[in-house]
Amino acid sequence: MVSFFTNLINGLSLGSIYAIIAIGYTMVYGIAKMLNFAHGDIIMVGAFIAYTVISTFKLPVWLGIVAAVIVCTCLGVAIEKIAYKPLRKASSPLAVLITAIGVSYFLQNSALLIFGSDPKMFSSVVPFGNLTIGPLQIPGTTIVSIVVSLVLVGALQLFINKTKPGQAMLACAQDRDAASLMGISVNGTITLTFAIGSAMAAIAGVLLCSAYPTLSPTTGAMPGIKAFVAAVFGGIGSIPGAMIGGLLLGIIEILSRSYISSQLSDAIVFSVLILVLLVRPTGIMGKVIQEKV
Repeated sequence: MVSFFTNLINGLSLGSIYAIIAIGYTMVYGIAKMLNFAHGDIIMVGAFIAYTVISTFKLPVWLGIVAAVIVCTCLGVAIEKIAYKPLRKASSPLAVLITAIGVSYFLQNSALLIFGSDPKMFSSVVPFGNLTIGPLQIPGTTIVSIVVSLVLVGALQLFINKTKPGQAMLACAQDRDAASLMGISVNGTITLTFAIGSAMAAIAGVLLCSAYPTLSPTTGAMPGIKAFVAAVFGGIGSIPGAMIGGLLLGIIEILSRSYISSQLSDAIVFSVLILVLLVRPTGIMGKVIQEKV
């Protein structure tokens, strides 16, 4: 029983990280109707920035996290302006996919040239160790990951529901043309969405490498794919859905890795997604949109 609860807590920790990443996917899709498949590599960039500041320059941890957030925010805005903005009017999923793959390879190869191919050992940013509750040993990174994800989701929900830029995001998600007629800057809103998603990806990268302390140019690839699965699982376009999807995905992955097969855990995760979409194509919290003819 102790082993089960330990795996459950580890699943919540991993799921919290997936949820933070998935929110970036779901926000961009909800507003820009595009999937930023290079989002996973922004995670890697954020982790490398934090690693450089903390381990190479020996500066405080908080400064490394702030630097990662700032750099990734600027990177997200640059990617949106240079790569994705010219594609909005094209409305071609293939063009978006090819562009995302190109951006992804560019970021990975840039990291390869700068940092090399050898994996780096990432020092945890969590200042305390395990928390003991009876027979349970809960790692500090697990506690921080869960708390940070809840705080970020809560803050994001408040931002969207209580601020003018947040209301503009909701309006653009509903109908970009109508939002533009109401005086909302659609381009500015989409840029802000990319900025917020990229900032959250930087935080997720730091948490991910704190929990699994190996960093390489391909670190963000698989977590990025799984976070996309979590976003679809929860209902693409829904922030609470991304949170729920991420948590469930993390739990499923850890439990299947522990009780079934570590080699088949990824296949099990994707199989569960397929089953869910067969039953509910819009995901757990996705809304069915009825088009009028």
